[in-house]
Amino acid sequence: MTIRPRRSALYMPGSNARALEKSRTLPADVLIFDLEDAVAPNAKETARAQVVAALRAGGFGRREVVVRINALTTPWGREDLLQAATAGADALLIPKVASPGDITRVAHELNEAGVPQSLRLWAMMETPLAVLNADLLGRTALDPSARLDCLVMGTNDLAKDMRARLKPGRAAQVPLLALCIAAARAYGLDILDGVYGDLTDEAGLMAEATQGRDLGMDGKTLIHPSQIAIANEAFGPSPAELDWARKVVAAFAAQGAEQAGVIALEGRMVERLHEEMAQRTLAIADALKD
Repeated sequence: MTIRPRRSALYMPGSNARALEKSRTLPADVLIFDLEDAVAPNAKETARAQVVAALRAGGFGRREVVVRINALTTPWGREDLLQAATAGADALLIPKVASPGDITRVAHELNEAGVPQSLRLWAMMETPLAVLNADLLGRTALDPSARLDCLVMGTNDLAKDMRARLKPGRAAQVPLLALCIAAARAYGLDILDGVYGDLTDEAGLMAEATQGRDLGMDGKTLIHPSQIAIANEAFGPSPAELDWARKVVAAFAAQGAEQAGVIALEGRMVERLHEEMAQRTLAIADALKD
């Protein structure tokens, strides 16, 4: 089982050269170099040049490096795509996705340019239409040439468009999040939760990250390095979870249990589906050792 942990995904403005340099030392699983929302129009080209230079310099270790490009309908989108794709990014994050064509157009540009399939595409889910089209968007992953690997929730933009209040517990957003999670799971995609805006509220961040994990998210997008440790804790396997996972795997591997569909373990009935979950937990822990 090959797993790439995505517990913490930190947005970093491409216009901030110092932040790009610092990113090489941060314990985030994913770095998202942003050329879109975080960059003013008059700084777009400078930001792109800085991001490309940082990518070419490398030194990011096991961190996954993603570039959020501007939409292809903007004056900067196509050049963002081509330069980031050939500078060493692991993936491109497409903003304001609404229909499958928003993904396949970017994939077509990459395929026409001969960019290796190892460069993947992520899609921002930040509009009501994206949520309504979650099944269709996820379905594009069935075509390998579409390169789609991950959905990313844009919860602030989504709340704005829905005219919903952002309150603890996210009652207005949970149904929308769940729809997108279902689409991601149906088509073998990862999905990351939206950002938490209050940098002073660590308890609130932990509560929201825990909620995201309980819903089925793979990680959380972040806006400041101070949030990384909390996201890593919330989405990483705890010592208790690892201990139980090892027991489940060992129990099914025991003599005579190979063909068993259900076994008793410490007073609990454990099925093969629990073994699959345990194997994934252990795979995440192994990946985090690298």
